[in-house]
Amino acid sequence: MPHTTHAPEPCCFRIIGVDTGGTFTDLIYQKDQGWQVFKLLSTPDNPARAVLEGLRAVTQCGPLQVVHGSTVGTNAILERKGARTALITNTGFEDVMTIGRQNRSRLYDLAYVKDLPLVPEELCFGVPGRVLQTGEERTPLDEDRAAEVVRNIISAGVESVAIGFLFGFANPAHERRMAKILSDIADQTGHAGPPASLSHEILAEFREFERISTTVINAYVSPIMSRYLSFLQDHLQAREGNAGHPESTLRIMQSNGGSISAATAMRESVRTILSGPAGGVVGALTMGRLSGFDRLITFDMGGTSTDVALLDRDLCLTTDAAISGYPVRTPMLDIHTVGAGGGSIAGQDAGGALTVGPESAGADPGPICYGRGERITVTDANLFLGRLLPDHFLGGNMILDVARIQQPFKAMAAQMGLAPRELAEGILAVANTNMERAIRVISVERGFDPREFTLFSFGGAGGLHAAYLARLLNIPRVLIPRNPGILSAVGMIMADVIKDYSQTVMREIPSGQPGGLPEKLAADLLHLFVPLEQRAGEEMTAEGVSEDHVRLERFLDMRYHGQSFEIITPFDPGANPVAAFHALHEKAYGYRNPARPVEIVTLRLRARGVPQKPVFAPIARGSAPPPPEALLDTRPAIFEGQQHETKIWSRDVLLAGNHLPGPALVAEYTSTLLIPPFAAAHVDDQGALILEIET
Repeated sequence: MPHTTHAPEPCCFRIIGVDTGGTFTDLIYQKDQGWQVFKLLSTPDNPARAVLEGLRAVTQCGPLQVVHGSTVGTNAILERKGARTALITNTGFEDVMTIGRQNRSRLYDLAYVKDLPLVPEELCFGVPGRVLQTGEERTPLDEDRAAEVVRNIISAGVESVAIGFLFGFANPAHERRMAKILSDIADQTGHAGPPASLSHEILAEFREFERISTTVINAYVSPIMSRYLSFLQDHLQAREGNAGHPESTLRIMQSNGGSISAATAMRESVRTILSGPAGGVVGALTMGRLSGFDRLITFDMGGTSTDVALLDRDLCLTTDAAISGYPVRTPMLDIHTVGAGGGSIAGQDAGGALTVGPESAGADPGPICYGRGERITVTDANLFLGRLLPDHFLGGNMILDVARIQQPFKAMAAQMGLAPRELAEGILAVANTNMERAIRVISVERGFDPREFTLFSFGGAGGLHAAYLARLLNIPRVLIPRNPGILSAVGMIMADVIKDYSQTVMREIPSGQPGGLPEKLAADLLHLFVPLEQRAGEEMTAEGVSEDHVRLERFLDMRYHGQSFEIITPFDPGANPVAAFHALHEKAYGYRNPARPVEIVTLRLRARGVPQKPVFAPIARGSAPPPPEALLDTRPAIFEGQQHETKIWSRDVLLAGNHLPGPALVAEYTSTLLIPPFAAAHVDDQGALILEIET
């Protein structure tokens, strides 16, 4: 996969992956029979500007297929800048979002105060009516009160409405009727009316708080995402040189590792909350498999944050996630995020101790060495120690200002009673410790031994820290793919089209079933899957995926009778899902109890459309010594307080089989890679750099 070292020459091609980060916006695009990459600074005030600037830089003609990972929805929640949202639920349950669960995220914080709900108290409305857990209607919906609520919502200037009634997943009639009343009254008043998110469409599962929270988040971010995606889509189809190609398409990466159409993303924006990081995990699994590794700990260090995930031969899904304290029960990749990136700002706490992050300099003003920032960042510390190359950053397109960082380091070091070198290494040590802690959360704390995995490093800043993290965690190997700084964008063009469906059913399996499910129960479950499969077929057709390219995967949420949490278990009528559940339970919790009855709580269906995917050709093979032209320079760099002469290699010239002892720096367009003195690296057939760590 070659790279672009300057503003690319515009050309005509079909597929583009676009990932918007806090500091850089990354593009990977098809050109002729090959692939090129392009990076530019993000525009935090309006992320669409950087996306459109990137598209203009790489193409001017022909219809495009753009797959985009966006942080718009995430930022709207984190910054509480979503739409003005109302909640309609049952009378007496208006406080469901305020009450929530009794869980405390900071158990020993005596001053702990829960975050305020996204919907203020005055916009939570109750309507009489009740459906039982069986789906039977006990009390009809009070349509007079429903109409009164709608008029109050319209007069309050509400932009979006979440509708979630008790047991709406068992019988959605009241939710649908409420939405119809909202639409009819809006039409009568001459207003377009606020869009409605219905809980049975967003999440047809039990647990009222989690279902309504997920629906509220969807309502809160959908108008923001709709404006953003409509703006992008309009400019994509009407851009100069493309007015005759309205068939250009825009697809959005989901949190579950698949993509959906922009139209679906506008309606179900909650499914895009981890859009960008999910692309990186998909790309890591794909490229890791090409290099022969499928047990991976992914380490994605960008400019603002670090995302980590554990892949045990497949993608890691969870339905037990939260963002900014609000539960989100839609399936998503199990990704853990910490505020540690190249732009993380160094400071001191009240006791004078060194801190790094979570505040970030982002793209504007950015690190000091970018020319506008005033506060020391992790990137500045790497540059100060000679671990970043000021004249090779972004392929030489962006020159880092070494002189500008000298005085800030001297001033802060004097304030802390340190030498400037000690300060710089201290900043990196603190940042590494923050990221090590994140990796322990998704590995050691869940019963996995990091020594059995390969650390897969990507992101613009990951290659400078991966070897140190591997040594801290006793991970023997680090794998860094080609163009690691744009791997999230690579994952987006490699992603399947995925739609997830669920339905709570509540069925009990008697204990002592050696053959698995009773025959009648298995038949009932297959019958219950039919409506989900029909819906999947219709929606995948609407997504542009032909029937012969769709795969359906069935799962059961299962638990022992009396438990509060479930385990997602594959469901194959010809296999024994009960035995599979016992095995998964033992793996997760260390024990199994075959004598105890098992409950099937929720059916899950995953519809996967498998499009034609790009193929990345292997690189040319050489011998152990790198080609002489690959050596760019030898420069001093600091490692553990000592200065070392460090070779600088050009990654584009390296061949498969080349061996690189540390210390060394490997320069490429999207990232700089560090091989410290305690590591050595070799290049594999895919062009990946594999570091062996002395632990």
